Order: sequence, then C-alpha cells, then structure tokens
Amino acid sequence: MKVVCAGGGPASLYLAILLKARHRGWDVSVHERNPAGATYGWGVTYWPEMLETLAAHDDVSARAIEKHSVRWNGGVAHIRDRTTTHHGDEGFAIGRHRLLEILAERATSLGVDVHYGHVLTPESPALEGDLIVAGDGSRSRLRDQHAEHFGTQVSLGNNRFVWLGTTRVFRSFTFAFVETDHGWLWCYAYGFDGTHSTCIVECSPRTWAGLGLDAMERADALKLLEDLLAEPLRGHPLIDRTDADGPSPWQRFRTVTNRVWSHGNLVLLGDAAHTTHYSIGAGTTLAMQDAMALARALSEPGTLPSALGRYERVRRRELLPLQSAARHSANWYENLTRYIHLEPHEMFALLGQRHSPLLPHIPPQLYYRVDRAVDRTQALRSLKGWLGPRVARLLQKK
Repeated sequence: MKVVCAGGGPASLYLAILLKARHRGWDVSVHERNPAGATYGWGVTYWPEMLETLAAHDDVSARAIEKHSVRWNGGVAHIRDRTTTHHGDEGFAIGRHRLLEILAERATSLGVDVHYGHVLTPESPALEGDLIVAGDGSRSRLRDQHAEHFGTQVSLGNNRFVWLGTTRVFRSFTFAFVETDHGWLWCYAYGFDGTHSTCIVECSPRTWAGLGLDAMERADALKLLEDLLAEPLRGHPLIDRTDADGPSPWQRFRTVTNRVWSHGNLVLLGDAAHTTHYSIGAGTTLAMQDAMALARALSEPGTLPSALGRYERVRRRELLPLQSAARHSANWYENLTRYIHLEPHEMFALLGQRHSPLLPHIPPQLYYRVDRAVDRTQALRSLKGWLGPRVARLLQKK
C-alpha cells in the first residue's frame, strides 16, 4: 500500500511510524509545508497514562519522548495578590520542536520518506496513493476541497488568546488571573524543558480591545503583558515565536467538527477532523491517539472503506467525553466573572471542576459546598458521577 500523509505534525508522523513498523513493505511518506525545524507553539502536555500507551505502540519513540520530557507536579493559581496551591496532579511536558524531531527521526529510521518545504495542494502529483491522509491541521486544504461532503463546521470561541514562551521555568501547572481597568486577563503556564515554559495569555474581547492589544505594536504588547504578569513571571521576559509563519497572532479558538471523516481514499486525522479547546491540554495526545486507531484499523482484515469506517466509529466514541469536557472548560473561562470573586481556594477548586456540565447551572458557592460534601461521601460521589453525563445530554437536546 502507498500512504501519503499531508502535514508533518505529531499525528501524521506517528501514523507513519506505526504503519511502517507494522508493514515494512508499504510506501509511506510525510509532506510538511514548513522547513525542517520550523513549528508553531512552545511545549505540549500529556499525562502519565499516555506515556504507557506510547510505549505499548512504539517503545523506541516512547523512550525518546520520556527522556526529553519534564515532569510537573500540582497546580498554582495567582489571583490578584493572593496565591493558592493544589497538590496531587502530575503530568509531563515536552517542547513541540523536540517532539517533532524525535518522531521525524524515528520515522526516517524506519524508511518513511519525510519531505519538508513541500506544500500538498489538491492538485499535487505527490497525492497519488492508495490512502491520502489529511493531517494538515484545522485549516486543512485537502479537507476544505470536499468541505460539503465532510460536513465541515467551524465555530469560533469568544475570548482572544496568544501562545507565547518565557524563560521562567514553572515546576507546577500555573494559572495567573490579573484584574485590569478593562477586565480580567489570565495565563496558563508550564515548563517543558530546563530553560523555557509555555505561557498562553487569554482575555475577553472587551479586555483585549480596552488594553489596546488589538492595535498595539508587538514589542509594546509583550511589554504590557510582562508588566501585567510580573508576579508569576518574576522578571522573566515573554518570548514570541520566530517560526516560518511569523509572530504568534491573537486568535479565537476554532472548534472544528466534521459530519464524516473520509471521502474515497482521503481520511481526516487530528485537527483536520476535530479540535478540542487548549484549556484541557489534550490536543497532541488526541491527535496521536487518532494515529493509533487508524493504524490499528488499517492493519485488520477487510477493505479500505471498512477500515476507515472502523477508525471513525472508534474515535468518535472515544472523543465524546473529552469534547464535552473541552466545551465546558472553554465556557468556564468565557464566564470567568461568575467565579473570580470567590475566595482563591474556592475559585481554584471550581477551576478544577470546570469540565462539569452541572457547574454553569448551580450558584458557584453552593456548588463548591456541595462538592466538598460529595467528596466526603462515597454514595454522593457515585450519584454525582451518574448524574453529570445525563444532565449534559438533556442540556444538549434543548
């Protein structure tokens, strides 16, 4: 079989690794439009169980990813001039550039042809193959050529965000909420190597425009953000990206959905098929899990259409709870003023509960008190676990 992957992100590269490792005689290629080493973003996060899953699928790349990852513990929230902490959560992070380098090296070692600076358009001769994989992101050109068939829908979030880096190395997953004359601005930050951290800054459109971030020169905007986030940054600078696409733009999050994921021998993978809000930190994990599911489906007996159908059914089912959690998480931040005036420990507790479908419909302080009581009673914990998904389904039907 000849497999052509458009886009050189984690999903395409990992799919190429899995296919070539299982089927040495297959012709597998990956085509990335940017030069080698050019990528957006800073670091990506994943959870310990994901490392176990990676090891079960390809131990060589899993060991390399673990070697170059850092571990973060617990959470810290700075709210105005007060700080609260939460112990227990633990995860990993790795630089996106390093992750792609590891996957590309592994793919190449297996015999995958990895091409850089090569844009695949619908008319490209290189698109001739038994299977064409559109792993070219949320703005996929290959998908958009057949947008009507795929039933592609894109909705934009309300808030504005920008993806930055910093030389402050955060050892815990850190949130900082700052009140300005034009409303609240906040960041999510986590270390991904020994020298740098990711710092995603977000605010409402009113705050974004009120602070002048919509029209400000880039250097001035970074200086303003450094001043506003001076406490968590501790004097460290914010750094813009310098990849082939230029500085990080202020964006509204694009939620992408598709009615179907395949069209003939063309199949969608990762963000081309679906996106999940960055606030749950699962985008890269879900993209690589797509690759696992597609590789498994292609390795089972049957025709190509049946394999693509199995892949889509499995991933849709697995994604449902995570997509629901992402929607509720994004909604929590878009309605921050509902929670920000609570005591810091209460607000941080509800930040951890932002995936709940019940939270938007119950007064925050009441939810906090009930949730504390529930956590102390096994019977109530069971009722909460049973009730939450059912309330979510009822709300979706309205």
